[in-house]
Amino acid sequence: MAIAKAERLMNLALCLLGTRRPLTKRELRGSIEAYVEAFGPGDGPAGAGDDAFNRMFERDKDDLRELGMVIETVEGLEGDTGYLARRDSNRLPPITLDAEEAAALGLAAKIWQQARLAGAASGALQKLRAAGMPLAAEDEGPYDPAQPHSALEPRIPAHEAAFEPLMLACRDRRPVVFDYRKANAARPEQRQVEPWILECWRGHWYLAGWDRDRQAERVFRISRITGKVRSRAGKFTAEVPDHVTVRETVESWAGETATGTARIKLRADHGYPLRARALSVREAGGGWDELEIPYGHGLDAWLVELGPDVVVLEPAELRADVVDRLRAVAKG
Repeated sequence: MAIAKAERLMNLALCLLGTRRPLTKRELRGSIEAYVEAFGPGDGPAGAGDDAFNRMFERDKDDLRELGMVIETVEGLEGDTGYLARRDSNRLPPITLDAEEAAALGLAAKIWQQARLAGAASGALQKLRAAGMPLAAEDEGPYDPAQPHSALEPRIPAHEAAFEPLMLACRDRRPVVFDYRKANAARPEQRQVEPWILECWRGHWYLAGWDRDRQAERVFRISRITGKVRSRAGKFTAEVPDHVTVRETVESWAGETATGTARIKLRADHGYPLRARALSVREAGGGWDELEIPYGHGLDAWLVELGPDVVVLEPAELRADVVDRLRAVAKG
């Protein structure tokens, strides 16, 4: 199922579940963003757009029913047909999650909260509430990713300005152009990319895709994109692989295939994964060791995890990246 259609069905389901009375087609059309964008709010004279909306609405309603949703059709006193999905008819059986499954859902919710999907999911209900329509009680409302649901609060930040346009470009299979500064470059270069997938690894978001200028697969750290991400017309020229090794590629940057080295001070008896990668280790006194380690631009995320137990000596760029990330953590 296409992501755009899945979002539309989700919003329709939320509207039908979130109201206490049946909603007419006209009310649903004016409340769901995808319908408004495609056909207008439906408050003007009847026209060809009405027929197209009716066909899409009937298909969406049938799709929800095929997915198991119970949707009632109710005839109003004035002859208008309304639609309603009662809570007691659409309850899921109790769900038991283990710790890993609960953490995965929590992470997905955190990303959802910060991305465009959060607005799309809540926009329809907000419009209904603003119009004075009675909605279900707050304690019975739809899932709100902004509300904590357990003591486990994992976070995957998605604050980079490039995140949302790249997420939409991956979804819609649209080529993009952006300026990108490599770890060892003094100034950014323009890159023309067919985006495949976004993935988070060690606190950074990465984009994998096809670099048209280099005619090869590339992985880009989103925080190194400068300026706006601009969409380009046209189709992908390269085939999207079934599996993209984003994490393996990024890990290699921070390790074996790194072209530079870094010097750090590490508190004794800490940072064993870094010690395993070290090219050299010597005692620095005062309970500290000095290490020389391979340096790629994924290394700063490793170092930030060690907090006060690590000090970057050189290069200056790595030290600045670690300081910036620590400041961002302190502000959060």
